[in-house]
Amino acid sequence: MHTTDRNNKVISLSTRISKQQNPEAAPNNKKYKPKTRVIAITSGKGGVGKTNIVANLGYALSRLGKKILLFDADLGLGNIDVLLGIAPRYNLSHVIMGEKSISEIIVDGPGNMKILPASSGINELTNLSAGHQQKILSELNLIIDPVDILLIDTAAGISSNVIYFNVSAHEIMVVASPEPASITDAYALMKVLSIKYSENYFKLLINSASSISEADDVFRQLQLVANRFLNISIEYMGHVIYDKKVVKSIKQQKIVCEKYPGAMASECFMALAKRICESPTPSLPDGSNSFFWKNLFMRKCD
Repeated sequence: MHTTDRNNKVISLSTRISKQQNPEAAPNNKKYKPKTRVIAITSGKGGVGKTNIVANLGYALSRLGKKILLFDADLGLGNIDVLLGIAPRYNLSHVIMGEKSISEIIVDGPGNMKILPASSGINELTNLSAGHQQKILSELNLIIDPVDILLIDTAAGISSNVIYFNVSAHEIMVVASPEPASITDAYALMKVLSIKYSENYFKLLINSASSISEADDVFRQLQLVANRFLNISIEYMGHVIYDKKVVKSIKQQKIVCEKYPGAMASECFMALAKRICESPTPSLPDGSNSFFWKNLFMRKCD
């Protein structure tokens, strides 16, 4: 089957799914277009502060008037609830086991954010079956319409869960630190997503940079090797400066943007949030919903 024919079939199927889930998308009405922007925040290497970035970015976006849902997609080692000092009674493991729906496990977080918590210490959830992955995204599609921006906090690495949630998002923001291992692993992640799943556009954020010039150097290194070996584009989203108040706030289970709004790191998060709000949302085919069109295309390519 030619690529064009395959794409048309995928988009057509996605349109039918969208119409079944959204009555407004009937043939005689305007086609349903979701407003929720879905951003996967990911990293090759663990320990780069990705979850802290998700929490603070979500808070900063909520301060700008956006309705935010944080999805902890590190399904076996979720810790965004610990970072925020909240104790959810239920989490995604209860959804996967069929005991709860996603709408029943969402909890309130700081700054009017909503949190979709993952489980911790359940090894079976680190490599979900295709059916369970689809179940999560199908349920998300039913509840995210009031949400302006859904931030997906993926696990580190290149596991099937990580790849799945990255490919299902509109945008992929890769987090790297100035450490050589982090830079190497960030490139490896983009390479896998590019070669195997045809992702050719990434956003890049440098965390824990000692200076603006150090962060710029990391971006240039990644851009240079990507231009040489991969057919991808990397948009530099900026940096989060190393700030001792970040460490202090984490120990207090608080968001630095909330606890220390005047801190250097907090200003970086606000600048990032403003940049995201000012940038256009990638377009989807008419009639497709937030996840299914890329989701189905990925399955066709496997």
